Amino acid sequence: MVHLYKYSRIKTLSRPLAELMTRVLPLEEQFDAIVPVPLHWMRRWQRGFNQSALLAQILSRRRGIPMRNALRRTHSTRTQAGLSNHARRENVARAFRARGVDGQRLLLIDDVMTTGSTAAACARALKRAGARRVTLLTLARADRRLFTSREETREIIGGRN
Repeated sequence: MVHLYKYSRIKTLSRPLAELMTRVLPLEEQFDAIVPVPLHWMRRWQRGFNQSALLAQILSRRRGIPMRNALRRTHSTRTQAGLSNHARRENVARAFRARGVDGQRLLLIDDVMTTGSTAAACARALKRAGARRVTLLTLARADRRLFTSREETREIIGGRN
């Protein structure tokens, strides 16, 4: 379902997927804002939407927490699929800038976490901009230990399997 949502442009999946995320978010947690992981404008244009932003909008409405586009992707990066852990970290190391989050408790929303490189780069940018706390919520967690090779990972992620 996540692959269909992200790569096949089936935006109608955003509601049921966001509902799953809403169910696991502890009610006692307090957040000042929900911040989606941004896409570079070119990738957003190619894909037609930012999947993390759609999930964040629904979570925002359901929980009554404002959504803020406090992060900006400063340059286009290669797609993370098929990259090694080190290459993923390098790929997104300086890709994000944040603004207007001084002292805030933020809920960072991403669709899939594989190594955590994107989330870590976003959290660093938010903390540098003054965020008090950054909590990550993702729709899915990929377990790369299941794959024996980078080629097999690419085949499965690319939908050829």
